[in-house]
Amino acid sequence: MEVKNKIVIVTGAGSGIGKATALHFAKHGATVVVSDINLQSAEKVVQEIVTNNGKALPIKANVAVFDEVENLIHKTVTEYGQLDVLVNNAGIGPHLLRTHESLIKDWNAVIAVNQTGVFYGMKLALQQFLEQGFGNIVNIASLAGLKASPNNISYSASKFAVVGMTKSAAMEYATKNIRINAVCPGYTESALLTQLINAKPEMDNILKSVIPMKRYGKAEEIADAVVWLASDNTKFITGQTITLDGGTSL
Repeated sequence: MEVKNKIVIVTGAGSGIGKATALHFAKHGATVVVSDINLQSAEKVVQEIVTNNGKALPIKANVAVFDEVENLIHKTVTEYGQLDVLVNNAGIGPHLLRTHESLIKDWNAVIAVNQTGVFYGMKLALQQFLEQGFGNIVNIASLAGLKASPNNISYSASKFAVVGMTKSAAMEYATKNIRINAVCPGYTESALLTQLINAKPEMDNILKSVIPMKRYGKAEEIADAVVWLASDNTKFITGQTITLDGGTSL
């Protein structure tokens, strides 16, 4: 995939899909800014990339804080002179409760990271893209942003929002050499899935029963789609949501 020498920011890149995405970009020759709220996790990913002869830089950022996202973009552009790709991956999940039982603090935290954090990243990256004349954003949404997700109101709301923001912004900047797409993973091996199964062990069999492929997705499989969308192989694709769910949405 044609991403060699591109400057790429991946948020929430210290683990899971974000880590897999950072490693995949580096494998294909991109320079990766590994951003995470946990700096030690980001540094470990950078070390893995460098050990394999890749190029990477760790930057700590809480995407729910505008100033920290602004600093992330500024440091990247100062260091490398431009920004080619932003992957808005950082996300959190709530306690699994019915809507009337939902906790206000959960709602506020999930919306702040999953929705507002994506907006901050898009807003600031787009300012840089307009200045330099090109750019690419890939947002990590979810199957929960395309279909009902019971007992998950804040997460569902945030991911539907990401899909909407992706489509709206893609139309705004389609003539500006800026592409914006999203991937919608289904049930994927990740910290969020582990959290769900630990909370309700019976969910393991229930979830697999509704996946036609009868398995969970792998972080590397999601990363492959992200890098493809960010590459020069997909120059005529914008405003799309690519669903990777083993057929679950069928």
